[in-house]
Amino acid sequence: MSWERNIVLKTPAELEVMRKAGRINAMALAEVAKNVRPGITTGQLDKIAEQLIRDHGGTPAFLNYPGPYPYPATLNTSVNEELVHGLPGKRELREGDILSVDCGTVYEGFVGDSAFSMGIGEVSAEAQKLMDVTQESLRLGIAQMIPGNHVGDVSAAVQEHVEAHGYHVPREYTGHGVGRKMHEGPQVPNYGVRGQGILLRPGMTIALEPMVLVGTHRTRVLKDQWTVVSADGSLTAHFEHSVAVTEDGPLVLTAV
Repeated sequence: MSWERNIVLKTPAELEVMRKAGRINAMALAEVAKNVRPGITTGQLDKIAEQLIRDHGGTPAFLNYPGPYPYPATLNTSVNEELVHGLPGKRELREGDILSVDCGTVYEGFVGDSAFSMGIGEVSAEAQKLMDVTQESLRLGIAQMIPGNHVGDVSAAVQEHVEAHGYHVPREYTGHGVGRKMHEGPQVPNYGVRGQGILLRPGMTIALEPMVLVGTHRTRVLKDQWTVVSADGSLTAHFEHSVAVTEDGPLVLTAV
């Protein structure tokens, strides 16, 4: 994926536009979640998200995104051992699956980027715990996004919570700055050391996205050249919010 490596501080007016982009993105994810059920295909969910985004004046940020080949869909739909970048298609969801859905929306030139994981019908206790731990690690990471802290404080908060529960975070895939481009500086790994890394300043906007694996931190990419899976086939989960660093504390930009 291409990155704009510079860190771009946003003005209050630009943050308001990002909140609008984020709200549309959150609405698209909520509509997807409402339609998730056993038997629906990931391709059908993709069409639901694209329609809502376009109906609200946005455009899908992922569609045609450069990579091994242009990304062909609005959503990433990753199931069970698929960690991120799963391609929507004919796959039918089944009772007990974990589905992770990542979505991006461009509105008036700015990007909102967020993700969630959910179970399909009744899921195992292990699957539910994995999702709960991943979501809580996102909350803990966001809480560290205050001026004067460092990227390492955010990363360490995620890693410490995940590893305290015996789970793992990948090394190759990270959170990232977000704004006029979907990927800006800084990179924000899900592992780190407190007090180290780039200083957080008001106006920084970051898509923080804990990705958590049950059995290993190692991953591999499938033959479709996009889908990332756990190397051992174990379950995974993924949550994400776009968040602004402000003088008043973290501002979640992708809340409904």
